[in-house]
Amino acid sequence: MSTSHLRYLHVAQDVLKQIETTQTEAIAQASEMCAETIAEDGLVYLFGSGHSRMPVEEIFPRYGSFPGFFPIVELAVTFHNQVVGCNGQRQALFLENVSGYAEVILRNFTFGPHDCMMVFSNSGTNILPIEMAIGAKARNLPVIAVSSIAHSSASSSKHASGKRLFEVADLTIDNCNPPGDAVVDIPDLAYPVGPTSSIGTLSIVNAIKCRVAELLTARGKPPVVLTGAHFLGAEESVKQIERAYDDYKARVQGR
Repeated sequence: MSTSHLRYLHVAQDVLKQIETTQTEAIAQASEMCAETIAEDGLVYLFGSGHSRMPVEEIFPRYGSFPGFFPIVELAVTFHNQVVGCNGQRQALFLENVSGYAEVILRNFTFGPHDCMMVFSNSGTNILPIEMAIGAKARNLPVIAVSSIAHSSASSSKHASGKRLFEVADLTIDNCNPPGDAVVDIPDLAYPVGPTSSIGTLSIVNAIKCRVAELLTARGKPPVVLTGAHFLGAEESVKQIERAYDDYKARVQGR
């Protein structure tokens, strides 16, 4: 019987264990930064292109999440259901490495004195996420990056500065993903399969989310959590979701 599926699960567990062993302090620091921002009525802006859109939407909005985070989702670089043709992957991959695109995105927002930014990129080498971080810092926003240090360190930056995302950010959390983002070798198959970057990164952002909720509650500012019918019943869940949406609207008004 093939064991490729078990090998993947074992490597995925190893990635999570490495995060627990090596990244808890960075996760705690990021959580403090986010909690401070939200407690002061600021926004934690979130950005990722390509598959790094996933952690952006994992943080907010979904059940078990809460306002205070602002997801920046650019469909031009994250719209994956059209592989070829209109809105295809060739265009998205091209745009990820167009210098100046990040500045066009950032000009749409009015940033406040308490805001911060989280930027997600497994490779940390593409121009767009690097320039999002640079642009945010130029606007005095502290920048948290989530990236694979191993992959990034083994790769060359595509940015003119030669810097990778972890070399630009104020704080970097390593998703502990091995270089190449595919971890299972199959006999007679030329290249490995089974990426683990999403497992590591999504676990990191949920850990941050939990700690931020704890910190805000300890400050006497408990977040308005998007909560499903399983916990509240259908009618009360609708009311709670509306409360969360109203809270989000109030926070982003004028942004």
